[in-house]
Amino acid sequence: MQFDDRADLDTSEVRDVRGSRIPGGRATVGGGVVGLVTLLLGLFLGVGPDQLGLTEGGEPAAAPSSQGQVQQSCRTGQDANTRDDCRIVAVVNSVQDYWDQEFERRGGTYTRSATVFFTERVGTGCGSATSEVGPFYCPGDQKVYLDLGFFGELRSKFGASGGPFAQAYVVAHEYGHHVQDLTGTLERSRDGRTGEDSGSVRVELQADCYAGVWAHHATSTPDESTGRPLITDLTDADIRDGMDAAAAVGDDRIQERYQGRVTPHTWTHGSAAQRQRWFDQGYRTGDMDRCDTFR
Repeated sequence: MQFDDRADLDTSEVRDVRGSRIPGGRATVGGGVVGLVTLLLGLFLGVGPDQLGLTEGGEPAAAPSSQGQVQQSCRTGQDANTRDDCRIVAVVNSVQDYWDQEFERRGGTYTRSATVFFTERVGTGCGSATSEVGPFYCPGDQKVYLDLGFFGELRSKFGASGGPFAQAYVVAHEYGHHVQDLTGTLERSRDGRTGEDSGSVRVELQADCYAGVWAHHATSTPDESTGRPLITDLTDADIRDGMDAAAAVGDDRIQERYQGRVTPHTWTHGSAAQRQRWFDQGYRTGDMDRCDTFR
């Protein structure tokens, strides 16, 4: 995946609070401290911690004194080609450029959403969360939250091959949840059920499909600053990395790795095969109308 070296990055779409501290203990679910496996099985690559009841009542979100490293270091597409954090800024810009233009084409209005870079722990509109939650979208404040250390864990803990586009897939998936929030679909994840046919699984698979739709258009969506696509090259190897990441975070893969057995009735995000299939559906068609996982 390559970016236009001459393109300007819009760092206003990323809040960098890495290194900020929030006082207090770890986020809790149902009164107990939550471990990595529990959180990942319940929320991995999903919507906000409010769905699991994560609370640390009354704590404010971490507020940056500046835009940290991002504002100083992530200025152009050339920076995105050399730095991980700048690459994520560029992906956020590209994803939101696409959805902005797609909503306008359909006669609607897309509301841009910020991504928050944090380390260890962060306060959100959905409650307080730790890095153990993984990347998530919070409908309470319409922001995406991401600890960049997660991408190393995607390889080391979940066996994904990694690569720049694996990171882009994760970001695009979370913005898929933002699209669902704007269109009213996200509420369908809250049907109180788990399992292969639950609303939660269908919402997650649709977000995978929306990530694929963006990937289909990534090299043809004009950047607002230049009128040229921000992403200039996306290879078959990149797409394979994205597909591999989608499979690595399938419920069945995670359950097999961490509990030694697969229990489909507890799924919240879908199997490896389902996640790959729906990402591929979006990528092949480039049409969000073909992402109706509820039919």
